[in-house]
Amino acid sequence: MNDEHHKDGFEEFEEDVTEYIGKDEHSKSLALPRQIMPRRMYVLPVSNRPFFPAQVQPVMVNQDPWHETLKRVGETDHHVLGICYVEEHDAEQGIPDSADLETIGCAVRVHHAQKEGGKVQFIAQGLQRFRIVQWLRRKPPYLVEVEYPAEPEEDADELKAYTLAIISTIKELLRTNPLYGEEVKQYLSRFGPDDSSPLADFGASMTSAPGAELQDVLDTVPLLRRMEKVLLLMRKEQEVARLQSEISEEVNEKVQKHQREFFLREQLKVIQRELGMAKDDKTADAERFEERMAKLDPPEPVLERYRDELQKLQVLEQGSPEYGVTRNYLDWITQVPWGQFSEDHFDLAEARRILDRDHDGLDDVKDRIIEFLAEGTFKGEVSGSILLLVGPPGVGKTSIGHSVADALGREFYRFSVGGMRDEAEIKGHRRTYIGAMPGKFVQALKDSKVANPVIMLDEIDKIGASYQGDPASALLETLDPEQNREFLDHYLDVRMDLSKVLFICTANQLDTIPRPLLDRMDVIRLSGYITEEKLAIAKHHLMPRLLKRAGLLKKQLNVTDAALKQVIEGYAREAGVRNLEKLLHKIIRKGIVKLLGHPDKPVKVGVADLPDYLGQPAFRREKSLKGIGVVTGLAWTAMGGATLSIEASRIHSSQRGFKLTGQLGDVMKESAEIAYSYVSSNLKRFKGDPTFFDKSFVHLHVPEGATPKDGPSAGVTMATALLSIARREAPQLNVAMTGELTLTGQVLPVGGIREKVIAARRQRIDNLILPEANRGDYEELPDYLREGLTVNFARHYNDVFQVCFGNKPKSKSSVH
Repeated sequence: MNDEHHKDGFEEFEEDVTEYIGKDEHSKSLALPRQIMPRRMYVLPVSNRPFFPAQVQPVMVNQDPWHETLKRVGETDHHVLGICYVEEHDAEQGIPDSADLETIGCAVRVHHAQKEGGKVQFIAQGLQRFRIVQWLRRKPPYLVEVEYPAEPEEDADELKAYTLAIISTIKELLRTNPLYGEEVKQYLSRFGPDDSSPLADFGASMTSAPGAELQDVLDTVPLLRRMEKVLLLMRKEQEVARLQSEISEEVNEKVQKHQREFFLREQLKVIQRELGMAKDDKTADAERFEERMAKLDPPEPVLERYRDELQKLQVLEQGSPEYGVTRNYLDWITQVPWGQFSEDHFDLAEARRILDRDHDGLDDVKDRIIEFLAEGTFKGEVSGSILLLVGPPGVGKTSIGHSVADALGREFYRFSVGGMRDEAEIKGHRRTYIGAMPGKFVQALKDSKVANPVIMLDEIDKIGASYQGDPASALLETLDPEQNREFLDHYLDVRMDLSKVLFICTANQLDTIPRPLLDRMDVIRLSGYITEEKLAIAKHHLMPRLLKRAGLLKKQLNVTDAALKQVIEGYAREAGVRNLEKLLHKIIRKGIVKLLGHPDKPVKVGVADLPDYLGQPAFRREKSLKGIGVVTGLAWTAMGGATLSIEASRIHSSQRGFKLTGQLGDVMKESAEIAYSYVSSNLKRFKGDPTFFDKSFVHLHVPEGATPKDGPSAGVTMATALLSIARREAPQLNVAMTGELTLTGQVLPVGGIREKVIAARRQRIDNLILPEANRGDYEELPDYLREGLTVNFARHYNDVFQVCFGNKPKSKSSVH
């Protein structure tokens, strides 16, 4: 067939096909397909699944490049086209290579060809298998020479058995999936149920098997073998259809059950409402809010707002967003304990017993709390004061808050403000925002169910600020006794009285607390514990609690007092007891391992056993550094008191110079400069070589470089170290000192006297030099802290010089 003989236009092809089909439809006797099948035909590749002779289905292909192929088929008298399967080919990949087409395909007659939107669609009527004998054209339009394989004779009984089996499987598929019904009708309009070969091909075409398996069926010409393969595919399809049907039935059953229950519930609600036995959700919500508010004693403005919101709730539709917002608001406002107060227990003896039960040591703190409670007892209520507990980590600040609540008989609520950056967590969100919530104080009142709980604000020195607001500023109104009588939460938008709430705040240091906030608080300092206090805490609190937590009896695991003291001095020298508790827990864990190995043998831990449980001590008994240019100073840090050995040395005598090392802050650097200047200008008066610093390069070093240090308390210590190298004489006593020095030699007061005294006792230093202005701070210390100490108070550096380089001070327990 040559290209020049082709008619122009796809419309002519459509007219020819229609005319041909019309002749077939009006013809009374049709020719058999074999009698008119061509030996040469055009081929069209398909990639989704093979086409079978028993099928009649629409086929859609791209107009480009297959327009020419269909045009040439339309110009033939027989209108027969070959369809061959191409495995794993995407139309976007371009035209498939002729070598990729399967050798056996299906000859179809083309009906009703139409083009639309770049596609060509036609009805393909499957006729017969063909096998490609020779390629006549290997580019579209593909043209091949074919032969039609003949089916060999088969045993009639076996064919009948397979035919009945296939028919039975088709019936089963029709039961599980009625969609197959249309395909069966089309098949029966062309073939009878006894036509075995078309029946096998039709059975294969009904399955959803992969294209490769269907092509295998198309390739199989012997009928019995083909029917075996088809029957296997149909059995698989039947199983898939059965599972799909079961899943569908299960889903439908669940849906129907839910629908049935829904309708029954709705009917029940209507019946109960008609009989007056029940109410709808809106009425039930309103009655629940009314019942809650009836038990409370709210102020009149709160009551008016509540009534307005309740009236709005009854008007709104349940499905509207505003209904949910209003309902949530009413839920919150009716759970705030308006006018509900717990009765305070004003029993000072009981309060002292509770404080002594929960805490060892801290006598000054306990006295301060008893004074606070006594004031409340005298006037009949505890209010108007905000307690701020300041101290190193692990000294018991949070647990003191619990004890105060127990002593008063009040509810206790704690939350941490450390790292808080959103002021809405304090004062709530406005109701216009999605997910709006009241602030922490409203939630505290709701959870405690009384309007006068004890609320603890932990880590108030670590509160933050961001673009979302300044929570510290938001706390000003909350914690000010003159303002919190009319505290306004943005969510509730009504005034609340927080003046009956007892606020207790905790902090590790005061430097980072905003000054306006600090002014509203009554500061109570908690210093660290000395060894004796830690030992009592370990025996009375830590060990019993840890043994109970581990499920052990005291007789099963015992730690001697000497071992406890060694743990305190050798492993846990920090101000608090948190690390001590961790170490004791570690001992108990290792002791449990031994108990499991020998259940009948109690575990006893002594001093000699500690290295096996905790390793070598982190701290050893330190000998205070002595020698020329070495002086021990006392310092305060956020972790408690500490001792610092300050060292001064003359590097060379070629030029004047001064070098300062150690991780020091600006204030300590200034103290060093002042000490250097003071000693240099007064060296002759202190019996040193007046020209010593003129020709000396001096290095002053503060050890413990891993710990940042700052503060004005090391001036006298640095001056003494510099004077020591200038006089070439070591201080006469093992003495520790603290104090700020001026250029004129005045010794000014410093802070943290308690912590510094505890640090000196921890290092077994019993000679101290303190500023005269701190005499009152020292005398306020408990007797057990002052016992065995010799303290010298200095107004001027002359007093320090007299102690270190002059006559010896008086005997122990004396105060100058």
